[in-house]
Order: sequence, then structure tokens, then C-alpha cells
Amino acid sequence: MMPEKNQHKGAPREQVEAMFDSISGHYDRLNRILSMGTDRRWRRRAVDLVKLHISPGTILDVATGTGDMALESLRLEPRKVTGIDISSRMLDEGRQKVVRLGLDEKIELLKGDSQAIEFSDGSFDLAMSAFGVRNFEDTVTGLREMCRVLRKGGMIMVLEFSRPSWFPLKQIYGIYFRHILPRIGKKVSGDPDAYTYLPDSVMLFPDNEKFLQLMLRAGFSEVKQQKLTGGIASIYYGFKP
Repeated sequence: MMPEKNQHKGAPREQVEAMFDSISGHYDRLNRILSMGTDRRWRRRAVDLVKLHISPGTILDVATGTGDMALESLRLEPRKVTGIDISSRMLDEGRQKVVRLGLDEKIELLKGDSQAIEFSDGSFDLAMSAFGVRNFEDTVTGLREMCRVLRKGGMIMVLEFSRPSWFPLKQIYGIYFRHILPRIGKKVSGDPDAYTYLPDSVMLFPDNEKFLQLMLRAGFSEVKQQKLTGGIASIYYGFKP
């Protein structure tokens, strides 16, 4: 069977799981180093945007990793945040943070796959993902699952890397992602493959208008994009009709 036009396929699930398991202990520190702390500001901006549209009681964080986005989303004052991820070791790191902060009654982190989310239709008010969608084995399938578990009128929010289009940021961005980031990642994590995978996954990801089209195909409406830091990252959002 031929793939759908403009469909995006990520790396195999097993490869992604093993890679994130291997770097889990260094993941948070590398995020801060490699983004120079900008990833925290981007998450705050994403939560601020959600706050303009809904006040979610229940939140699902897909590809939650070590739970940074789940923790940031508590500013929305939900009853419960549930994070899912395929990497057991990333989840272990996240649970330690949640317990250390005394937030284990508010945030639950579970092993789960974006391709088959184990919750009933209409279970959540907000489904979100930060820097995780590009790792979905099948992007549209994951987005459709996020749509399915949302209630009618529920919101999706995706924070993801995107590629700037204007000179000279585009050229600087390419040099950093292709040459500098893998070297730093390898030195700190000791994993030469993980931080080669990262720039490759960003460069192959269907960003900007292409991603908005995938959101529409997955069943969302009123889809929009807000670019951050000159387009280095973007917040994509929409609603379940």
C-alpha cells in the first residue's frame, strides 16, 4: 500500500525507545545546555497560549519524557495531568522529579504509545506534546489518537522545533544543528547516535504549513501556528470539532 501524500513516518518505535532510554540520565541537563535555557521559556509560552483558550480540568501529555511539559502545565490549574511515554527510563527520571516536588497526586506518568493511546474517547480537555511529535512512528496516527481522546471542543497543543526561513538565522541554525549540537550531545551523554538522530529528525519533520495540514487530516479544526525565537520552534494548536 502506498503511503498517504505528505505522510510523515518517524523512526521505528523500538529505536526511539532504546535511544531515549540510553540518554535519560543526561536528558534534562543537555536540554538546558543545548537550548541555552530557551526550552523553558518556550514551554511557558505554550502554556500561556493554552490559557488564552481553555481552562482544562484533565490534560494528557504525549511523549512526556521526563515530565517537564507536564510540570509546566500545572500553571493551568488542572485536576489531573497524565503523561505517557514509550521510554521507561525517561519516565523514571520524570517520576523522581514529580515526587521530589511533592506533585505525585497531581501528575501521573505512565508507559504508553502515541500510536495506541490507552484511554477512552473524550477523556481529556487538553492533549499536548513538547518536542515529541517528530518522534512518533506515524505522525498522523499519533495526532488522530490525540484527537480521539479529546472531548468535543478540546484543544491540542504541540510545541516542536521548526526551521527558520530568513537569513542569517537559517544558516546559523543549520550549522548549529548539523555540526555543533551532535558534538556537545555526544560529549555529555556518551551516546554518538542520539544527537545525530536529533538534527536529522528536525530536518525531516514536516514543519510550518505542512504540519498544519497533518493536523487537519487528523481531524482537528481551527489549526494555527505561533512561531517562537525567529521560527526555531513553533507552537501548533487546534480544536476537536
